[in-house]
Amino acid sequence: MRRVSVIGIGAGDPDDLTVAAIKALNATDVFFVIQKPARRDDLASQRREIIARYVTGSSHRTVVVEDPVRDRSATAYAEAVEDWRRRRADVWEGLIGNELADGERGAFLVWGDPALYDSTIAVIDDVLARGNVAFELDVIPGISCIAALTARHRIALNRVGKPVQITTGRRLAEGFPTDADDVVVMLDADCTFRAVGDRDLDIYWGAYIGTDDEILVSGRLADVADEIVRVRGEARERKGWIMDTYLLRKPDRSRFRGADKKRGTR
Repeated sequence: MRRVSVIGIGAGDPDDLTVAAIKALNATDVFFVIQKPARRDDLASQRREIIARYVTGSSHRTVVVEDPVRDRSATAYAEAVEDWRRRRADVWEGLIGNELADGERGAFLVWGDPALYDSTIAVIDDVLARGNVAFELDVIPGISCIAALTARHRIALNRVGKPVQITTGRRLAEGFPTDADDVVVMLDADCTFRAVGDRDLDIYWGAYIGTDDEILVSGRLADVADEIVRVRGEARERKGWIMDTYLLRKPDRSRFRGADKKRGTR
């Protein structure tokens, strides 16, 4: 039986790989590296660097494949995502069927944690459901961008008795959740935090977390929103892509000491 592993490799710092991930890497025969469009090749390069750093021996091989392009201009968001995932499943079905022999293990390396805002598991489930190629699947969790973000800002994600919500920029545009004091926002290409009515919220923002290009900004939303927009735009122009996330937090007035604006770069 073929085996396929989905391995979480953390938010960007190679030192954040878990022991379980390193063991899974060394049990892999074929690494499937999904190549993103031009100017995002460093994402694939970082995967190759992780393989070179942690995998001993030379019996493995790497197969690089172009990732189908998603239509980001479509007005029907859900339908566009579904179409993109279907086309990915078409490609990955061929990869698993043609590149893995019986008894071999293939692996997809996923940034952060595969269970959090990543489509790899869903696409592979689709391949399995088609029934054209048989294999066993296992998933190795990784350090998520949320865990890395809060660690880099030296804060806890939750507060005593306070709920936490994880959402997207698209949903935040509909309004700040009424039933959460701490909201993590992902997949926000439009800097939706600028439209949030409560400007007294604290924001903890980070981009390229765990890499040499890491950028961190935090403080009172009204004070740092424009700075985040500026540094985000400059970084995206420089690299051609950006991966960022942020936490919006209602300040605890009973313990509020004033919002310190902090910015750091690795």
